[in-house]
Amino acid sequence: MKHIIAPSILSADFANLQRDIEMINQSEADWFHVDVMDGVFVPNISFGFPVLKAVKAHAKKPLDVHLMIVNPEKYIQEFVDGGAAILTVHYEACTHLHRVVQMIKNAGCKACVALNPHTPVGLLKDILTDLDMVLVMSVNPGFGGQQFIHQAINKIIELRQMANEIHPELIIEVDGGVGISNIESLIKAGANAFVAGNAIFASSNPTQMIADLKNVDARSQQI
Repeated sequence: MKHIIAPSILSADFANLQRDIEMINQSEADWFHVDVMDGVFVPNISFGFPVLKAVKAHAKKPLDVHLMIVNPEKYIQEFVDGGAAILTVHYEACTHLHRVVQMIKNAGCKACVALNPHTPVGLLKDILTDLDMVLVMSVNPGFGGQQFIHQAINKIIELRQMANEIHPELIIEVDGGVGISNIESLIKAGANAFVAGNAIFASSNPTQMIADLKNVDARSQQI
């Protein structure tokens, strides 16, 4: 399985959003990553259902929707109806995580749980087989352009070892500071999906950067 590249539209040019959506459509990217922030769970506000629906209207690839919000269970059906193919909630935002995961799956969506940098991966052991994906945050959530937290590599290794024992098909996604300088080490650690924002949209040639991230030497992969 070749790794997945999910450009984050949070880093796109919102004055030319349709242009950037079309660029992703025509590129080697696999998903659109859509960050939803509420200003409560994280210290930033991004966008909600109107923007999600606008992206869905033009996107030709699945929407990977990352909810950085409190009480995500209140909005699951609306996000699925708005076009989410994968829906991510944060472990730290869900008191009853198993219930929320089942709500996502019952709504017909793939379920993912995100872990903040301080949250141990072992806390997901009892729910891992219910998940399609785990998102390892390699920055503190809330803002793009942050520096990669290197401890995330050890978390990915631990998570992949745990998944190999009980859920080998699990997708491990990494979000935060991912770029051409570290994607190979993340693949070797066991990750197989990558969110990239600034690395793509701050590049002089975003389409080529997506291709470069997608085509890291396959011999380095362990997936």
